[in-house]
Amino acid sequence: MQTNPWLDALQKNVSELIAKSPAADVERNVRGFMGQAFTKMDLVTREEFDIQADMLAQAMTRANNLEKQLQALEQRLTAMENSKG
Repeated sequence: MQTNPWLDALQKNVSELIAKSPAADVERNVRGFMGQAFTKMDLVTREEFDIQADMLAQAMTRANNLEKQLQALEQRLTAMENSKG
């Protein structure tokens, strides 16, 4: 594909104009501000969040299993007490 010298020059001039314009400064300042704000928020990555969510799911499963075991033991204890009395 052939390039058009006039379009290439226009693109170069527009790029230079944008780079020198206050818009470029505003963009850099906004990016810097946003970066600082996100750092102060102590955000976690998606990977860290997913790991914690998996760990929580495992803990919930284990807690449910332990609760079932406890209920079974309580029923056995009640049955033993009733058979003695």
